[in-house]
Order: sequence, then C-alpha cells, then structure tokens
Amino acid sequence: MSALEGIRVLDMTHVQSGPSCTQILAWLGADVVKLEAPTGDITRKQLRDLPDVDSLYFTMLNCNKRSITLNMKSERGKELFTELVKSSDVMVENFGPGAVDRMGFTWDKLQEINPKLVYASIKGFGDGPYTHYKAYEVVAQAMGGSMSTTGFEDGPPLATGAQIGDSGTGIHTVAGILAALVQRNSTGRGQRVTVAMQHAVLNLCRVKLRDQQRLAHGALNEYPNEEFGDEVPRSGNASGGGQPGWAVRCSPGGPNDYIYVIIQPPGWRPMSELIGRPELADDPEWSTPEARLNKLDKMFQLIEEWSINHDKWEVLAQLNAHNIPCGPILSTKEIIEDASLVENNMVVTVDHPERGPFQTVGCPIKLSDSPVKVETSPLLGQHNQEIFQSELGLSADEYAGLRQDGVI
Repeated sequence: MSALEGIRVLDMTHVQSGPSCTQILAWLGADVVKLEAPTGDITRKQLRDLPDVDSLYFTMLNCNKRSITLNMKSERGKELFTELVKSSDVMVENFGPGAVDRMGFTWDKLQEINPKLVYASIKGFGDGPYTHYKAYEVVAQAMGGSMSTTGFEDGPPLATGAQIGDSGTGIHTVAGILAALVQRNSTGRGQRVTVAMQHAVLNLCRVKLRDQQRLAHGALNEYPNEEFGDEVPRSGNASGGGQPGWAVRCSPGGPNDYIYVIIQPPGWRPMSELIGRPELADDPEWSTPEARLNKLDKMFQLIEEWSINHDKWEVLAQLNAHNIPCGPILSTKEIIEDASLVENNMVVTVDHPERGPFQTVGCPIKLSDSPVKVETSPLLGQHNQEIFQSELGLSADEYAGLRQDGVI
C-alpha cells in the first residue's frame, strides 16, 4: 500500500512549480488526475527535442499521473468539473491570481461543493504590491534573495542552476498539502494552502538574512570579501558558515574539474600533510581556525596548488581517507551516468509510448513501506474515457457528443 493511496488529487497545474508538487504526490501514491485544456499543458510543446512528441520538459514533471482534457469555458465543462471536485481530496492550481475565481469557482464555492477539499494554490507573490506581477523561476530568485547573494564580488548577480523558484516552491506546497490532510483527519474540514514563489526562495535563503543581521556587528569574517557595506555581498564559493569551504581546481583543468573542500578544525593537520606543508599544522599563524580566518584565500590557494596535480576522484579518495569533507563538482553528464544514483533510483529510465525510453529524476523521498516506481507521463487526454465514462458515469453517446463539441 502506498502512503497516499486513496487520496485523489485534481491537478490543474502547468509548467513547473505546480507539476513538480503534484508529481511528488503521485510518487507517494496519490491518484493524480491532471486536468488540461484540450490544447494541453504548454510544456508538452516547449523545448522539444523530437517533433510531435511530448517534450522532456513535460515528461520529467508529470510522471505517474492520469490526464484528462476539459474545456472550462463551456457550461457542461463546468458541470463535469464540479463532479470532479466532489470526488477529489486535493485540488492544486498555479494560474495567475484570481483565474479560478473567474471560472466561477471561488474558495467559498469549492467549499460548498466539497467541504473536505484541500485547495492548494501556488502564486508568484503574496498579498501586496507584487500580487499581480508575473513570476518565473529566475524572477523568484531575483526577488527572494538568491541572486543578490550568488556570484563573485566583482561580477553581476547570478541565477542558480537549481530550480529553487519553481520546484522549490513545489516541495513547500507538498508540505502544506500533507499538513492540511493530517489536520482534516481531526477537523473533518479541508482548507486553503497558499505558497508564493518569492516566499519559498526566501525561506531557502534564510542564512543570508542571518548574515544581514550579523552585519550590524561588523564584518563577516567567514566571507572572503575584503570590504563590507550594509548588505550581504556575493562571496563566490565561500560557504559563509561555521566551517570554511571553497571549490579548488583539479587536473586536467576542465570546466568541472573542481572539488569542494571544507576545512574543519580536525582536518587541518592531515590537510597540511597532504599538501606537503606539514609545518603549518603547528605554526601559530595557521594552526587554529581563528588564525586561518583572515587568510582563507591563501589557505585554499595552497590546497589548490596540490589538488591541481590530481584529478577530482583522486582528491576525493585522499581527502575522505582522512575524513575531510569534500565533494567533486559533478557535471550533468556525470550525474546522469552515475551508477550510485541509478542504484538509488534517483536516475531512472522510463519507457514512453511515443518517445521511447528517457531518463528522469526519481523520487528523493524514500519511505520504507512505500517504495516508488516511476511510471511514464500520460499522453494528452489519455484517461478521458476511463474517468468520464467509467468513474463519472457518462454514457458512450454523451461522451462521444462531448468530444465532438470540444468540451473534452
């Protein structure tokens, strides 16, 4: 039995933030019914690598779901939607603010239809001056604190490759939905769940707000920056935490031939020996974390003068032999080919009926009693007949008529 078996999710999401949320729910065992306009989720056609086949953008965000199509502008479409709401435990949408209300389905109306419904909405921003602004992944990064603190001091603000605005918000929404479902067990009532992309990014950047407040009491010594103003600066690859870290170059010097190294107090002596400078272990100018703090750039330069003579896998082995925290910078090619990720079902191969086999990311949440099998994303409207006829009870004639009239 899956963890969320018996939970029906009406998925009205599109692009990435919403589908990333509902895909997690599907992986955890919920019956996720993806409701699409007859034209389909826009990402089915975006960034295609094969003509007339659902894009990887779509397939990698919509596994384990069922797909139906419905024209919500038609009266019969609204009637069928009402029936779907009645039979659902959760409804998720990430339209622009007020879009579902304008369809005639306000929160009050949805509560009338199904008092137990958990209704989750993903928006760009919370209430206030930005409410109706459009939000995309990097817009959320820009306005949530990520971009201003990412990059090097003398360079422009940078976006992170991790989709913290979209998929990060999706994960936050999963947490809210699950909490609402648990509370429903006690109250018997559903509730609204709202998550803003800007808010989710801010939550993921909380350590930078920590450092903003620390600035009131002086320079941030854990940062490599020489000067500090009244805001947290971009600090390159510095961890900014209690243990200094940096990405150092390795042989043969390619774009991802780096390893990230963290120097904890017990790690300095074995590190000084590895780099051929054992005298630094007892040198009062280097022997303590406090002594090294004002010359972190020099410390990592010394480490790099050693690491550049070895490839990152050799460095990984040598540092781990001495329990020094580190991690090689893995390219996307290395990740997709990583045997351990395949064995852990984090890189999985799925067979799509039109595209054939493709690789995607597996479920990062592992439950001992609910193993996840990643299944292919649905074709557009693949489950129309199954849901409208078998589950909602439409006759074959009415179903055919609705198809002809463009309702489904």
